[in-house]
Amino acid sequence: MTTRVPPTEVTGLYGSLVKRATRSMFGEVPESIGVLWHHPAVFKDLMGVGRKSEKWDRLDPNLATFAQMASAATVGCEFCLDLHYFRSRNEGLDEVKAREVPRWRESAVFTPVERRVMEYAEGMSQTPPVVTDELSAALLDDLGPAGLVELSARVGLMNATARSNVALGIRSEQFAASCGLPPLAPRSVAAAPAVGSDA
Repeated sequence: MTTRVPPTEVTGLYGSLVKRATRSMFGEVPESIGVLWHHPAVFKDLMGVGRKSEKWDRLDPNLATFAQMASAATVGCEFCLDLHYFRSRNEGLDEVKAREVPRWRESAVFTPVERRVMEYAEGMSQTPPVVTDELSAALLDDLGPAGLVELSARVGLMNATARSNVALGIRSEQFAASCGLPPLAPRSVAAAPAVGSDA
């Protein structure tokens, strides 16, 4: 993997904690951390927001993962897709469905609510965002106001992370493969239906 900003050594007391935690989770220190470590304050604050978002609890964890992965797939962040697929196993989520997220429109494993969540995530992740009143109303019924707010916030955070990773040249570090998960389903190259449909 060649990133656009070369990784630097992760140093200091906080750096030692980060290395210990990531080795425990992944078996190694991801190269991406060395890229972000050029500005430790940015790294720390981004991780802080991520940790705080993990405490949000008004959206089913599977739905949250599928939304984040659908957003990452739309933006094109290999690192984010791989990381969330890997985490699905560690967090006891539905890894069979997580594997299918890149081709969710063609896959038969998802419920109508899961499809609407991923459609919303895709719509939010386009430039400019494309989310219809009809889709939002359906999700308001499915998830309630707090759930829809959390879904929007999670997809927004994923967009910030995914777009930064793509711009910096941070790619998949094969976390899922290292723990024996089968490869992610390939993303469909067929034209996607218009956002807001019942696909």
